[in-house]
Amino acid sequence: MASERFCKKIPAEKTDLSKILAMREKLSELLKPERYEHSLSVSFSAAALAMRYGADLQKAEIAGLCHDCAKHFGKQEILRVCERDGLVLSPELLRFPQVIHSFYGEIYAEKLFGIRDPEILSAIRFHTLGRPGMSLLEKIIFTADFIEPRRYKAAGLSEIRRMAFLDLDEAVYLILKSTIEYLRERGGEICRASLESYEYYRKVHEEKGQTADPGEEERVRVED
Repeated sequence: MASERFCKKIPAEKTDLSKILAMREKLSELLKPERYEHSLSVSFSAAALAMRYGADLQKAEIAGLCHDCAKHFGKQEILRVCERDGLVLSPELLRFPQVIHSFYGEIYAEKLFGIRDPEILSAIRFHTLGRPGMSLLEKIIFTADFIEPRRYKAAGLSEIRRMAFLDLDEAVYLILKSTIEYLRERGGEICRASLESYEYYRKVHEEKGQTADPGEEERVRVED
């Protein structure tokens, strides 16, 4: 498979900066130009959020850079490599092929770059759907993926960008809310994991005294 010729790992003895530069070079060969630029932009946004919230800068930069490292696989190819590498996908996930890259990305980042840090790998895994009770780094990558400077179409983007540097939990809530409402308005299916993430951060939002919009709970509540 052509994409697998890039799988030679970056030597662990390289310095931090040279490792990141080597990652950039490899990703620039692997990803389409617009996807590579997005990955760079997410990396820079993640580093800015890490500075704001006291997270590990290098982990944020690496996780942001690698979050879409498996995005280049086609629909059938990613199913094949998931099976090959022992990643079992639930029937629910198989209905949403557009998010599988994040779950396989956790495996592929280790294969491609030798990344074994569980915080980085988990941030890659959950950058599309989130999860209830995300770690700080997970929230940073989830948010950076949405607010990065090259994104311009999302509803409420300016407010979410502002909120990202004021209250990260609130930014996560707003991102999930915006995404779910966008899909609902267009008749799209919504993954249960995304709804579960939303329910968790809606409760965090309300516990802070920021009441939900009228009718919002009924619109997006996870069905029993």
